[in-house]
Amino acid sequence: MVEAEMWVWPKCVDCAKEVGKENELRLHKFGSYKAPPKKITRKEEAAMFIQAWWRGTLVRRTLLHAALRACIIQRWWKQMLVKLLERKRHLALDFYVRQEWAVVKLQSWVRMWRVRLRYCRLLHAARIIQIYWRWHNCRARGFIQGHYLFKESHLNLQLEISLGAQACRVQQCIPLPIKE
Repeated sequence: MVEAEMWVWPKCVDCAKEVGKENELRLHKFGSYKAPPKKITRKEEAAMFIQAWWRGTLVRRTLLHAALRACIIQRWWKQMLVKLLERKRHLALDFYVRQEWAVVKLQSWVRMWRVRLRYCRLLHAARIIQIYWRWHNCRARGFIQGHYLFKESHLNLQLEISLGAQACRVQQCIPLPIKE
């Protein structure tokens, strides 16, 4: 049995002879047993070289896969940023187009209102000219003026016919055929 003391494995062969047998398991300073070092043969050294090479290959392959995955994620993220930027540009362009359309529409309404106002003024002036011209013509040739009024079942009609200086008034009451 091993005593409760902590043993430290010696670093050189001379120290190992002092401690005791070289091939015995000794208690390590952390409380675990450690096997004594062995001589490494050439085959073992070649096997260790191949194992180290294989582990390095596995590590490099793992790092390559991780780098490829990171590259794929970065490329996807850049594509998403491009799509997002394109969407923002599209929205900005759409907003600009809507503003321009609203301005054009407003300008066309103002132009239409101004043209309509001018047209109404010209129409009013034409009507005034027509009224005076008709009055002038009718005064020389004559005109008919009148009004009517509905009362219960009768139509009262009053007409005034003017021919120059002569005037004729007609008043007539016409019964309406109303079924009772």
